Formats: sequence, structure tokens, C-alpha cells
Amino acid sequence: MNQTITKQAFLTEMKTLLTLAWPLLIAQVTQTLMGVSDTIMAGRYSYTDMAAVAIGFSITMPVLMFIQGVTLGLSPIISRLQGSKQTNKVANALHQCIWLSLILSAFALLLIFVVVPLLENIEMEAAVRTITVDYIIYILLAAPGFALYQSLRNCCEGLSSTRPTMIIMFAGLLVNIPANYILINGLFGLPEMGGAGCGLATLLVIYVMAFVTLLYMMIAKKLKQYDLFTKFHWPKLDLQLSQLKIGLPIAFTIVFEVTLFGVVAVLLARFGAEVVASHQIALNFSSLMFMLPMSIGMAVAIRIGYSVGNEDALNAKISVYCALVCSIVIALFTATMTVILSTEISALYTENQGVIMIASSLLFFAALFQFSDGIQVVSANALRGYKDTKAMLILSFVSYWLVGLPVGIILGLTDWFFPVMAAKGFWIGFISGLSCAAVLMFWRVKVIQKRVAHDVKAYA
Repeated sequence: MNQTITKQAFLTEMKTLLTLAWPLLIAQVTQTLMGVSDTIMAGRYSYTDMAAVAIGFSITMPVLMFIQGVTLGLSPIISRLQGSKQTNKVANALHQCIWLSLILSAFALLLIFVVVPLLENIEMEAAVRTITVDYIIYILLAAPGFALYQSLRNCCEGLSSTRPTMIIMFAGLLVNIPANYILINGLFGLPEMGGAGCGLATLLVIYVMAFVTLLYMMIAKKLKQYDLFTKFHWPKLDLQLSQLKIGLPIAFTIVFEVTLFGVVAVLLARFGAEVVASHQIALNFSSLMFMLPMSIGMAVAIRIGYSVGNEDALNAKISVYCALVCSIVIALFTATMTVILSTEISALYTENQGVIMIASSLLFFAALFQFSDGIQVVSANALRGYKDTKAMLILSFVSYWLVGLPVGIILGLTDWFFPVMAAKGFWIGFISGLSCAAVLMFWRVKVIQKRVAHDVKAYA
């Protein structure tokens, strides 16, 4: 096979990649804006409520992201079936993913009886603890709806149908904001729930999005050819194990990263609500910026899956390079704007000057890690497209838990090398872990590309 990458091939693939990515970008940004709106609106109510939402979000997010991670294994499966013209198997793959994710959501519901008592043993202000518990209960009750929605969404995206995700997610945001306002402030005769109202609003929005996505997939003309719901498919253990083989490492990889941030939020609780709120502002805004390279990564996973299914190893390789170029360019822009507008960004979340000052300083570190974060997310999604998820799991564990967290704890909680740095120390840990992940995962992508080029049929 000719492995020379021509300018025309690069530009053609870049256009295809961006066409797939921009609806995913809007969908991902919109999804993150739901969390941003929760934080901003809770912060406007009081910084105590914002701190509670921050802690509750940090605890529940790994649970939901684990479910989402398992469902992310569906899109490369679907894209390969489409690339290899085996579209008659798409419906069964979707149904197996739905069964699998709903089982996982049942375990999420059981966590209500575990997480809530554990919070009683964590050092934090009593008011923060009460709001946090209520928020956590509502979010975990949303798990079944979240599982169904993510399964349906990943099927659509695997079929290169990304615009419905964008539209439905945007509609969800439009519902989430007024629902937050009503429930937080207790309008129309409803009780004034404060930060806990954000959790209930999120629960309602998730179930609405799941229902609307299901309705769309049942009636959309462009999806009729796949017969997604004309036949009922019972759970099949062998197919579910195949999906778990791909999805489980993805889930743990996401959880390793998300829980790194979650553990830090809990460890920072000892420094008071202002520090936790400041950390959450920087993390929340960084998460929003992260959605740009994340959308590019999701698109490259779809393109690699399709190209490998079509036995086109060169185009899969071109997709990775296009995604990396996009990610680096995005990081240059977002990092610059984060530094320049750090104070203005912080002021969007709260009027508390102490919180604004701390958050502004943390945003400088948030700007730095956007480069390594962009490279690692593209590389990780490329590995997902190649179905090489076990290596991704190992590399992420080493990077986040054996490098990032220890560095953060040493700098943030001890005076071994410098005076206790609190939140700043943990953010230096984030940068260390993400940089390590970027190097290791990109190296792994290069290894897999050589193997696929040698024998693409083995990966199809």
C-alpha cells in the first residue's frame, strides 16, 4: 500500500473530520454548559451552594462518566459495521449496548445507599454537606435515563449522524437553565431548593433528552435502513462481553481522569468553601474549553473506525494527523484567551472577590494544561477508533494516579519542597499527569498505526 500522505488527501480528510466534529463540538459544549450553568446559578445564589454543587458534581461525575465510557465503545463498533457494509448488525449492537448500560445504571442507583453515609465522615461545613447529599441523590436517580441516552447517542454518532446530538443537547440546555432558576429560587409555589435544585433540574433534562432521542431514531428517514427498532433483541452475553472488552477500558480511562479532579475537590474541602469554589470555577471553565479538542477526538474515533472497517489504513493515519493539527491550533487560541480574560471569566461565576482572586490565579494553570490535554484526548480517541483500549487504560492510570495525583498531594498538602500550595499545587499535578498521558498515548498511537499498516485486515 502507498503510505505517502498527499496534500489533497490531507485536506479532504480534514474537511470530512470537521464536518463530523462541529455538531459534536456544539453538543459537547452544550453538555458542559449544563454543568457551567449549574455552577454559575448556584454561585449567584451563594458560594456555599456553589461549593456543594462542586463537591456533589465531583462525586457523581465519575459514576456517569463510567456509564458513558462503556457506551463510547459502541461508536467504533457501529462505524466499522458501516465501513464494512454490515449494516444489518447495527440494531443488535445498539440493543446490546442499551441492555449493558441499563445494568450499570442499576448499580449507580445502589450507590445512593453507599455515598451518602460516607459523606458524614468527610470534613466539611454542615450547610455544604446537606446540599451536597441532596444534589448527589438527584444525579444518581438520573443514571438510567443517562444510560439510555448515551447508548442512543453513540449509535447515531457511529453512523456519522452527529447533528441530532447537537440539536437535542442544545434543547436540553434551554430547558436546564430555566429549570435551574425555578428550582433554586423556589418560583411558582415550589420550595426554594438552592444548589440541590440544580440536581433535580439535571435529572428532568436527562430523561427528556433520552425520550426525544429515542423518538427521533424511531422516525428518522435516514435511519430507516438500519431497522433499529423493528425487531427486539434480547441480551446476548457474547456480544455484551465483546462490547465490554472495548468499552470497559474506555470507562476506566475516563474515570481515572475524572476522579483525579473529584478527589482533589474533596481534599480541598479542608481549606474552606472559598477555595473549593475557586477550584470549581477553574475546573468548570477548563472543562468547557476541553470540549473543543474532545469533539475533534470523538470525530477521529468515528473516522478511524470507518477507515479500518473499509481496510484503508492510510486514511485512518491521516485522520489522526488532521485531528492533532486542529487540537493544537485550538489550544493556542483558548489558552491565550484564558490568560487574558481570567478575572472576567471568574467574575461570571460569582461576585465574591476572594473567590475571584483565587480562581483567576488557577486559570493560569488551566491555560497551560490545555496543550497536553488536547494531545492526550485526540490520542486516546484514536486508540478508541483502533479498538486498542487496554493500553489506553494502563497509560491513563500511570499518568493520572501515579504521576498527577502524587505530585498534586505533595505540592498541595505538604511543605516537603515548598510551603503548602493548596489548589495551585494540585493544578501543577494536573499538568504533570496530563503531559505524561499526552506523551505515552501518542507513542502508543504510532505503534498501532505501524501494526495496522502492516495488516489492516486483522483490525477490520
